[in-house]
Amino acid sequence: MLATRGLSVHYGQIQALRQVSLEVAPGEIVTLVGANGSGKSTLLNAIAGVVRPSAGEVQWKGDVISRRPPHQIARLGISYVPEGRQLLGSMSVLDNLLLGSYVLCVGRWRHLFGPSASLLREPQIQEPLRRVFNLFPILEERRYQKAGTLSGGQQQMVAIARALMSSPQILLMDEPSVGLAPNLVKEIFALVAKLRQQGLTILLAEQDALGAMRIADRGYVLERGRIVASGSARELIDDDRVRRAYLGKAKVRTV
Repeated sequence: MLATRGLSVHYGQIQALRQVSLEVAPGEIVTLVGANGSGKSTLLNAIAGVVRPSAGEVQWKGDVISRRPPHQIARLGISYVPEGRQLLGSMSVLDNLLLGSYVLCVGRWRHLFGPSASLLREPQIQEPLRRVFNLFPILEERRYQKAGTLSGGQQQMVAIARALMSSPQILLMDEPSVGLAPNLVKEIFALVAKLRQQGLTILLAEQDALGAMRIADRGYVLERGRIVASGSARELIDDDRVRRAYLGKAKVRTV
């Protein structure tokens, strides 16, 4: 479904990615693990079109999409949950969710944008909104509350729900566990596994390597912009070097 081939990214003179090649098959959870600065976020940003690669390419179902702008990439079925949530805190939960449906209404957005009721009448929006409210009942209860007044866990729910509003085929998730209490981290990982069960493909960048590997099919380990290890989640957990560096010394069992 998704692949990168020899992908490199520079920020000025600094090279953030070095010839990264990976693949994500339909229905998989693939995890990117690595320390801060290893290139995980840059890789997701390059796939989403937020940054341009200096070499290599991104392929979507065999077509090269590396030079397309982010809104066109989103329209293909690639949705992004950025690190730090990046919600519009002074807007309601509902309005934040509706912004996630922009790609469904592009071309008519100027006429629709304004009172939420205008968008809520659109069939393309009613169905994904129903799905995200079924997934996150608390967001339906608080749909008129300002997003910035929610708890950290609820804000992360809004960020994920916003990405789901475009009915994507693959979800790119950047550090969804950051800043959350351990019990909420478990809930987020359980949610990711549930989304995969519902047919969504997921590429997950995560510092909580153990939690991510427990729900993943496969993984890639990044270090200083390069892939230094890859394999099934089981293989990476059993790799002594990977386990010592990223997962702790004790062997663990995947779920």
